[in-house]
Amino acid sequence: MNQSTRRKSYVFLCAFPFLAGALMARPLRVPHLYQSIGAVHFTIACLAAWKLGARSIRAGTDEKKKLALAGTLFFAPFALVSLLWVGLGPPWVATPTENRMRYLVLLASAMAVSVAFVVLKEALNEIGERIYSALGVAANIFAGTAYMIWLTIHLAVFAAKVRDGHVPPEIIPLINMSDTLLFVACVLTYLTTAGFAVSMGRAGWLRRGVARAYVIASLVAFLLIAIRGLSFPDPTAGSTPWYTHPGFIAGIPAAPWIMPYLLGVVLLRRAGEDPS
Repeated sequence: MNQSTRRKSYVFLCAFPFLAGALMARPLRVPHLYQSIGAVHFTIACLAAWKLGARSIRAGTDEKKKLALAGTLFFAPFALVSLLWVGLGPPWVATPTENRMRYLVLLASAMAVSVAFVVLKEALNEIGERIYSALGVAANIFAGTAYMIWLTIHLAVFAAKVRDGHVPPEIIPLINMSDTLLFVACVLTYLTTAGFAVSMGRAGWLRRGVARAYVIASLVAFLLIAIRGLSFPDPTAGSTPWYTHPGFIAGIPAAPWIMPYLLGVVLLRRAGEDPS
């Protein structure tokens, strides 16, 4: 495989989640335009992931297959975002049908990330790193459970809005308590990422300084959410835009998956390396 092609694929994939986020701008939600942009962006990203190392799932050693599988699963959430969320905008500007799709994508993404961490733990265990990967996967179990419950509640809300035009009264108490679930899911995902970054550093898959940077970034995000508190603030109620509040951004459901995604890019690159 041409090293220049792999290098370009690596750089593109590192920027990919931020490009996908930028393409969520609501003005792009023009019929036929946003579908075309999504298809092109998704196709380029999948080709880049394949060239970088995802191809090792099909033909590679057992170790490389695990690395490629974990990397591909970490990649999957933002691949879905790039395909389906062009012009979607935040939940308070999207239609109920669009939000139903939003939470379906988030539900699939939460499952992919949770499984990816388990696969990564198995790969790390095979080379003898069992301490921090065990701590990370323990936090991941609770994070994934909290995500699944929170997302199921919100998916039910928008499915009811699409079907009946209103939210059933029996769901409202669940909505009121769901902020705590999202808080738990986000903070535990950041702690999971920190644990696996340390584990990958001990295994030699990340340079020590890079592993330390992941841990610091994860702990900063953890503190931002902790300072914000259990309740997710109403983004339309304040006098300043939501994107000026770090605690709000760190608690956006997909935000904790950005660092695992970047770890996944590292895994894909390692899976695609020439054994020589």
